[in-house]
Amino acid sequence: MIDYIKGEITELTPTSVTVECNGIGYQANISLNTYSALNGQATTRLYIVESIREDAHQLFGFADKHEREIFLHLISVSGVGPGTGRMILSSLTSRELEAAIASENIAILQSVKGIGAKTAQRIIIDLKDKIKFTEEGATVKVPATPSSSEAAQEAVSALVMLGFAKQASEKAVSRIAKESPSLSVEAIIKEALKRM
Repeated sequence: MIDYIKGEITELTPTSVTVECNGIGYQANISLNTYSALNGQATTRLYIVESIREDAHQLFGFADKHEREIFLHLISVSGVGPGTGRMILSSLTSRELEAAIASENIAILQSVKGIGAKTAQRIIIDLKDKIKFTEEGATVKVPATPSSSEAAQEAVSALVMLGFAKQASEKAVSRIAKESPSLSVEAIIKEALKRM
């Protein structure tokens, strides 16, 4: 089992990162929160979860152990796979998710694309005793903001990679970019996830 990969970031998109370690490039799927943490970094220590199925062997990477732990809890819930877990952690930070579970706030979980009332209830029931919510805050890094058209293009690409239709993604991102042209890629994607 791979615990973490430490090396140079050779490629970074809002949905994936490639880390070169001893001449081998490992590609891992990431959440928007991990993308924010890695943006602007040259090297990283990426905490890994392996998802091995008959038809695919995927790596999911996390900037910190806490987010990886929350992801592992999420995918232990019936009906929540790695893709859905990543979607949840792209829409909410791990601390926001913990707070939603602790307060049994189904509405926040349902605001995530693809999460219905039953799945939200199942997440809360299954994880309420496993996740200990604390008020401690994490340091938030503010990444350099790319130009609005560059950010919009990156956001559309990320949404398409997450499984949304290109036309619908372009429409949502276009509206968001017109309303708030100074938003970062992560902010555009998070807003689009709420609207789609």
